[in-house]
Amino acid sequence: MQNITDITTLCDAKATSCIALSDTVWDLAELRYQEHGAVAAQIALLEKEGFRITRNIAGIPTAFMAEAGQDSGGGNGPLIGLLGEYDALSGLGQASGVTERRPTAQANGQGCGHNLLGAGAVLAAIAVKDYLKIHKLPGRVRYYGCPAEEGGSGKTFMARAGLFADLDAAVTWHPGSFFGVMSVNSLANIQAYFRFSGRAAHAASAPHLGRSALDAVELMNVGVNYMREHMPANARVHYAVTDTGGISPNVVQAKAEVLYLVRGPSVAVATTLFERVKKIAEGAALMTETQAFVDFDKACSEVMPNTALEWAMHRNIEQLGPVQFDDADRSFASELRRNALTPEDVFSSLRSVGEPTTYDKPLHDSILPFDGTPRQLYGSTDVGDVSWLTPTVQCWGPCFAVGTPGHSWQLVAQGKQPAAHKAMLQAAKAMAATAIDALSNEELLKAAREEWEQRTAGNPYQCPIPALVELPFERKNKAGILLGSGTSPFTAAPLTRSKPV
Repeated sequence: MQNITDITTLCDAKATSCIALSDTVWDLAELRYQEHGAVAAQIALLEKEGFRITRNIAGIPTAFMAEAGQDSGGGNGPLIGLLGEYDALSGLGQASGVTERRPTAQANGQGCGHNLLGAGAVLAAIAVKDYLKIHKLPGRVRYYGCPAEEGGSGKTFMARAGLFADLDAAVTWHPGSFFGVMSVNSLANIQAYFRFSGRAAHAASAPHLGRSALDAVELMNVGVNYMREHMPANARVHYAVTDTGGISPNVVQAKAEVLYLVRGPSVAVATTLFERVKKIAEGAALMTETQAFVDFDKACSEVMPNTALEWAMHRNIEQLGPVQFDDADRSFASELRRNALTPEDVFSSLRSVGEPTTYDKPLHDSILPFDGTPRQLYGSTDVGDVSWLTPTVQCWGPCFAVGTPGHSWQLVAQGKQPAAHKAMLQAAKAMAATAIDALSNEELLKAAREEWEQRTAGNPYQCPIPALVELPFERKNKAGILLGSGTSPFTAAPLTRSKPV
């Protein structure tokens, strides 16, 4: 294990520029596949640090790679990837540093802390690059600028293009309320639009001539609600009505649209549920004499943990120690807890990571215990697809007050605060130290690869996004595929991954 002091020194030396980068991305708050400003800011910093940039990877204008270290050739050494994100969420514009809801002119907000995630991974990549150069070690570090984690599965499209297959390992993190290894079994997911086409008519004088697409959407939602009683307890199905067919109640709505997000503990389970949802849509169309179309939007795989790398990261976190918050950090977090969080928020947050529910500090100033057993994460992340292509490890960083819900204005309000910056810096040190362990410790990398190969034996990666599905911003077929017209080319991946690993 390398000297943590070296890592700390290297990260501290570049912390100011990466904190500024994080705040810039917070201000921009760009949605999926629109993160042009964030990408420009990250590339500018990485180019200044001497990284070689490859733009527009996987055909995505807001995806890029930045690499440093020895070029390809003999004596190359390992290749370690750092994964960064930068996309925001809609409807979460919020003033910074206040403890009440205060929307801003910026409609979007960094409701999942991806401004911190990307900047922290950039900082870790820079520290690894500097370490390799100072110690004259072989090997390369590659930073991936990954767009559209929120509802876009950017990494899954990148995985489909083969962009992670040459990595020896991948390292990343996620801002949260706790500090420790992020050893989780996440949920795979599939997202698709269901569009119904009916026939308009005067709703009073000739309702019998109309066929309501909105009725079809409502019946579909009722059918899926009944399905929830008869699906695995660790699966989830969500929806949002995205087009009600207009605002005139005296017109029978000839079109309507609903967006469904189906989650399961594996791609196989999510696929099975998705096929059932499609059948319910067909049934709704039959009942209303409308047509149902499905437009497959995106999908991602479940995370496959790597215990060998997780133990290495845990040892580094223990050496680094907890984040050193000050009285001002604790005071702001306490005020936020009083004004904007409920006891249930705090209880659920603590329970989700196995911390004692009696923990009463506003910020997490300790380290999560780790015993090599993954916890169930009921959310999803496209990091899962990377983990099926190379050994992958993640950690949490305690950027937000304990109890802060994800995807909330409360989280946005904390994204530029000193506590968040301190936690980002500590997470960057943990990632850099673990990446350097993998680069310099042949036995660790061998153990991580052997574990990954054992878990994937006979069960290789299959991208859950079918080959015919175009990137959302390139999609030419805006209607989708007519259900009931035969086998859809947008059927999800074959059911070969029968259970989580």
